[in-house]
Amino acid sequence: MISKLDLYKVFCIVAESGSFSKAAKALYMTQPAVSQAIMQLERELDTRLFNRTPKGVSLTNEGKLLFEYVHSAIHLIDVGEEKILEFKNLTIGELKIGVGDTISRYFLLPYLEAFHNRYPNIKFKIVNGTTSELCSILKSGEVDIAICNFPIDDPAFEKLPCLDVQDIFVCGEKYKHTLPQPLAFQQLAKLPLIFLEPRSNSRKYVEDFILSKGLKISPEFELGSHDLLLEFARINLGIACVTKEFSLDYLNKGAVHEIQLLEEIPKRSIGICFLKSVPLSTAATKFVETIQLRDQGAGR
Repeated sequence: MISKLDLYKVFCIVAESGSFSKAAKALYMTQPAVSQAIMQLERELDTRLFNRTPKGVSLTNEGKLLFEYVHSAIHLIDVGEEKILEFKNLTIGELKIGVGDTISRYFLLPYLEAFHNRYPNIKFKIVNGTTSELCSILKSGEVDIAICNFPIDDPAFEKLPCLDVQDIFVCGEKYKHTLPQPLAFQQLAKLPLIFLEPRSNSRKYVEDFILSKGLKISPEFELGSHDLLLEFARINLGIACVTKEFSLDYLNKGAVHEIQLLEEIPKRSIGICFLKSVPLSTAATKFVETIQLRDQGAGR
């Protein structure tokens, strides 16, 4: 059975063409089918919509009034369908990403650049925060995906590891020449330590590992920035716990020096999180694919 919307579409084409036969060709229908559709609509509205003449059809006054509204409505539907198609083809849209400053700078930027070059009309909204903060705003729907420090123990999230990272301790010139190496954790715990703030997931990971050795740490400095960790270590304010992969500039230039440990801290991951219960938008799906494909190409 033909739907009411289809009836109105037939009505518009007949009104625009002024002919049942021309409308039939435009709609790929038979002329009797078009005529039946118009008669059905007129019956349902209990109103004559067209004047029939041997030369064609013309709208009645009631038909003219209806046409103004129906034509506008169908146009809006067409625009809506076009917008949906644009979203699917990523010619418009917005991608909301939750990420910390350090991961944004040292991991995310190349992927943002690659995605923007491919889909320049997609707007980015970047929300900064710690891993715990990002998990909260991800659940609230403020962001589509979050790029966080793993591990994250929450069954509500789909978690895709992207990059393995190594936590290390670094020092400046003063400590480089005075510390015996390699160091045991018992020796390390007695030194002036520089850590990220307690809310940091990476800080908690290292702290929990050292605690598993029966040692509790009491940092001399607790900072909110990975770059500050490196700067404090560089000017000899203590021994900083940093992410090796994000400290290569300092290490390669000799601004700080890695302290060798008797036992390495196990590697952890940085990865993408999103809610299992909420389907990803097309933009978010393509962005995740961009990261995964580049990682595979880089052999990560």
